[in-house]
Amino acid sequence: MAATRSTMLELGTKAPPIQLPIVTGGDFDLYRYTQHSKGIVVLFICNHCPYVHHINETLVSVANTYINKGIPFIAISSNDATKYPEDSPEKMIDVVRKQRYPFPYLYDESQAIAKAYRAACTPDFYFFDKQLSLYYRGQFDSSRPGNEIEVTGRDLTTAIDGYLNQEKAPEIQVPSIGCSIKWKAGNEPEYFLY
Repeated sequence: MAATRSTMLELGTKAPPIQLPIVTGGDFDLYRYTQHSKGIVVLFICNHCPYVHHINETLVSVANTYINKGIPFIAISSNDATKYPEDSPEKMIDVVRKQRYPFPYLYDESQAIAKAYRAACTPDFYFFDKQLSLYYRGQFDSSRPGNEIEVTGRDLTTAIDGYLNQEKAPEIQVPSIGCSIKWKAGNEPEYFLY
């Protein structure tokens, strides 16, 4: 279980466009989806990652809370499903049903969206404001598999609450840590090869 840190995309970055299939049916367009929202959380996850398994239950609870406050969530898997068949779109549908994800789960087969967001690990969190400007990126909270810290989502929820209260973005933002995105051979982005 090698740990990879998120790259910490620059705050203020405009959300790159996302047009991807939703594994349970239909297509997703970020700009259309967020027309009437107060912001959006974009997260990169996958089915098999123990770091994602560790937060799943609390993630669903947090997402439900903020969806009801006008902050939708979307999840994206960009892993190479040929080498990691557990991360295939068919298995993603199973995860949506089992975990009761209240958000669209998208499959980034070309890995172009992961590259556009400079995503590096699962889970990797990005919170964009109403204008789709990056307000927060980094960890869900300090809990990791085996470190005995309770999973709360505190880092992400503190940032969203601050935004909803018209505060400036948190000065301290800690990178997420998780499994590396499983890049297709020869498709590894330059920022990942450090």
